[in-house]
Amino acid sequence: MIPIAKPVLEEAEGEAAYQAVLSGWVSQGPQVAAFERQFAAYTGASHACAVSSCTTALHLALIAVGVGTDDEVITASHSFIATANSIRYCGANPIFVDIDPSTYNIDPDRVLEAITPRTRAILVIHQMGMPCDLPTFSEIANRHGIALIEDAACATGSEILINGQWEQIGRPRGQIACFSFHPRKVITTGDGGMLTTSNPKFDAKFKLLRQHGMSVPDAVRHGSPQVIFENYLVAGYNYRMTDIQAAIGLKQLERLPQIIARRRFLADRYAELLGNIEELRLPVEPEWARSNWQSYCVRLSERVDQKAVMQGLLDNGIATRRGIMCSHREPCYSHQKLRHDLRQSELAQDHSILLPIYAQMTEDDQVRVVDALVGELRR
Repeated sequence: MIPIAKPVLEEAEGEAAYQAVLSGWVSQGPQVAAFERQFAAYTGASHACAVSSCTTALHLALIAVGVGTDDEVITASHSFIATANSIRYCGANPIFVDIDPSTYNIDPDRVLEAITPRTRAILVIHQMGMPCDLPTFSEIANRHGIALIEDAACATGSEILINGQWEQIGRPRGQIACFSFHPRKVITTGDGGMLTTSNPKFDAKFKLLRQHGMSVPDAVRHGSPQVIFENYLVAGYNYRMTDIQAAIGLKQLERLPQIIARRRFLADRYAELLGNIEELRLPVEPEWARSNWQSYCVRLSERVDQKAVMQGLLDNGIATRRGIMCSHREPCYSHQKLRHDLRQSELAQDHSILLPIYAQMTEDDQVRVVDALVGELRR
């Protein structure tokens, strides 16, 4: 079976987790702090805060910029449902706008149309690892006095060209960027997330809220030669990452450059092997973007049956996934009245498929995927 994705987990990660277990400190502790420092250094961010998932990261980010009851946050429906859910957690309303069909990222022109006096933030998504147009979104947010948050769940290792220099996604061009370390992502800690920011007050708030609003972190209290009684300053959350996860994350960060290089090679090879097939539209990487190719998404002709192609590939031992979901089509959002046309989002969901891509994928595996896909398209 060729899977849709496969994490790179080897003996080094197992040994790191083993040593964390033997240390006796398995909840949030020194390994988490080290992972935060290394991730901040990698992305070029001033601050990083590790949490239990990207969903919890998004929730904390929205709280930090002041999103609350009945506020509006502009975002894409064309994203995993956690993006919209994080807005709902704050009592706010996600205002869905359409995407650019070439990149699957939010269309800046649609964002401009959606801004109202109730807009508190724009939550952009680096969809499938493809950087969105951060300078344009930053200018829009600054001009209108609203916050810009990056859902960078899929974008660890992706880069964007800013003022002639390549920058890692995560050196925030808005207020905060949020990452995922789910096993489908480029690097993993089993589950987990990270927030990066240039604002020390935001970072302090994240670290307070992730640990029940406790005034004294566990590591400080347990390491103190004097008795400390903590206080609970606000109603916080249990959004912590464990030291076992962070120990794995540190090893994954060491592998990241090689993982990215391999995925970029495979994406280039897909483009070469699939480039002359009429029934397919291949992903577009703008000249100012370098994707980590967390996913490789191909668009089928509208006359091609998406599900039939996927089933044919599965019958041949090849896993795929349909195009990214649209949250507004799910039962929990179906009651929400749409203000804006989402045609491109719906077409992308209905006519795209994600092909297998992962660092351990062989060139023979890739040929097998391509041959099977071509065979299904010619049925």
